[in-house]
Amino acid sequence: MELLYQYAWLIPVLPLLGAMLVGLGLISANKATNRLRQLIAVFVVSLIGAGMVFSFALLWSQIQGHEAYIRTLEWASAGSFHLMMGYTIDQLTALMLVVVTTVAFLVMIYTDGYMAHDSGYVRFYAYLSLFSSSMLGLVISPNLIQVYIFWELVGMCSYLLIGFWYDRKAAADACQKAFVVNRVGDFGLLLGILGLYWATGSFEFDIIGERLHSLVESGAISAVLAAIFAVLVFLGPVAKSAQFPLHVWLPDAMEGPTPISALIHAATMVAAGVFLIARMYPVFENIPVAMNVIAYTGALTAFLGATIALTQNDIKKGLAYSTMSQLGYMVMAMGIGSYTAGLFHLMTHAYFKAMLFLCSGSVIHGMEGVVGHDPVLAQDMRLMGGLRKYMPITSATFLIGTLAICGIPPFAGFWSKDEILSNAFAANPALWLVGWLTAGLTAFYMFRMYFSTFEGEFRGNRTDIQAQLKAMTGEPVVAFGPGAMNVKELEVTEGHDAHSHHSHEPHESPITMTLPLMLLAIPSMLVGLVGTPFHNYFEELIHAPGEEIAAVAAEAHGFDWTEFLIMGGSSVGIGLIGITVASLMYLSKKIDPDAIAKKIPSLYQLSLNKWYFDEIYDRIFVQGSRRLARQVMEVDYRVVDGAVNLTGFFTMVSGEGLKYLENGRAQFYALIVFGAVLGLVVVSGLT
Repeated sequence: MELLYQYAWLIPVLPLLGAMLVGLGLISANKATNRLRQLIAVFVVSLIGAGMVFSFALLWSQIQGHEAYIRTLEWASAGSFHLMMGYTIDQLTALMLVVVTTVAFLVMIYTDGYMAHDSGYVRFYAYLSLFSSSMLGLVISPNLIQVYIFWELVGMCSYLLIGFWYDRKAAADACQKAFVVNRVGDFGLLLGILGLYWATGSFEFDIIGERLHSLVESGAISAVLAAIFAVLVFLGPVAKSAQFPLHVWLPDAMEGPTPISALIHAATMVAAGVFLIARMYPVFENIPVAMNVIAYTGALTAFLGATIALTQNDIKKGLAYSTMSQLGYMVMAMGIGSYTAGLFHLMTHAYFKAMLFLCSGSVIHGMEGVVGHDPVLAQDMRLMGGLRKYMPITSATFLIGTLAICGIPPFAGFWSKDEILSNAFAANPALWLVGWLTAGLTAFYMFRMYFSTFEGEFRGNRTDIQAQLKAMTGEPVVAFGPGAMNVKELEVTEGHDAHSHHSHEPHESPITMTLPLMLLAIPSMLVGLVGTPFHNYFEELIHAPGEEIAAVAAEAHGFDWTEFLIMGGSSVGIGLIGITVASLMYLSKKIDPDAIAKKIPSLYQLSLNKWYFDEIYDRIFVQGSRRLARQVMEVDYRVVDGAVNLTGFFTMVSGEGLKYLENGRAQFYALIVFGAVLGLVVVSGLT
């Protein structure tokens, strides 16, 4: 068993090896490497599969009670400063390794079908492998410095993947936006790390928490300064986990291929923020101000994301705002001290949200031929409807994911969300109210998506709607996009293959895409049962640092059925109300949503335009920085360049004058000396 832990470092190294070999192949022998695309896919998927098996073995070992394992080596030293690198395996690490590797493994299988006709197929697998390695490296990091290194690598990979189709302006803009917004949060994180090291002299999570608490209690450091350090660290998760006000990059990141949307926005990059809060919990829990900031930020983000998702017509952007909202639940849970519930929701959400994103990719893949391979129209729910009869597997799994995220028992989302809401009610009823209302909104917009996509009549062949939407978007129809063939492949396929992969009506996706959906449906239905309040196996494994297992067992023993039925019933009740309203609007058509939108146009526009955050940020930061740059340019032109030019002018004038004085005639020089002496005599006489 000990051998298992000694070689745990292989889990992130295996996908890194795959990314390195494929990358070298693309650089040195591009054409030959691309011809081996299927072999490379099998190779890369096998490596992450090996890491997944290794991760399950470590999790089982931790469940059996193996103590935490840490292995470090000195990476750099200078005097008394020693920087250690290595890896740690504990319950939290083992859980995150399983979540990341399972989702990454299934996403990579799905990618083979989704990206089958994309010219960047092999490059995409290289990026996926590098991204998976970076996230796994972050998970096993034993200290803040190593976390920060992999944190930045994850950000770099997200930049590459979001902008994978870099020849599309929207994708290029989206990856730049994600990069810039995350730099804001990462700069705050860096300042927080440096501040904590200055105060405590350590980068180790537990040591930082203990020393900072002691320093604040003794008065060596003020509580305000400690709170500032903690909030600065929290800025990192605010950006990575798309929390208000740094959430604006997440919906734009949907410009990347759908498999990476599932991987980034379900189990890995956005979950990294919640994971870091969990790792830094020994620091945060002793600083009430920081905990309140975390809790209220999470609650506001949950509500904000849900209200924006109400009116989104792009199926992927709707899921993106849903992700933002669910991450708000996790962050709120951490802020109120509900450590286990936050991580439990992270795990359940990873599976059902990954499935929902992959389902959306399956829908887009099936819609491409119908709407002329336009990536904008292929994602618009107004052109869908009735897809259940064309795509039975996709519709069934999407319904399972929808029920899970809406918190309908016994699906996974119910158990984790109910635990968060119950703990929020005990900690702060105001936060519970926000979370409870958000649960109702979640049920409404998710079933709005389901009914608009899979029920009713199919609207994809309606040329009038297509023309109207093309006029609204103002974008040309392009023959490349999410999973689409490139232009030449498209011409060949449509011209010579009547039974092409892209038909003129919706179709179910290939087995490489539907198999991951069916496999993800299993944890989406069942994984929540490990965290039931009457026997919470999850809490016995994952509990807050410093919390004794005996206390956890005592809390579970004191389970109150009455309280559970009241709290659970209220969350299910508000969810059923949201589902009912959605069915009346988008299934039975008894309520006209357009009429409601016309009655409250200001609120409708507020939601449709995402609370105008993009416009506000553009006005303040983008346009403001440009105005500032123009002012600086004026200063540079008039002051700096003016001073330089003036100096040159005086030099030129003086040089021109002196050349007439230096004529080489001795009589002229004597006259100058005589004039100077005469002048001195006159001046001395006057004084």
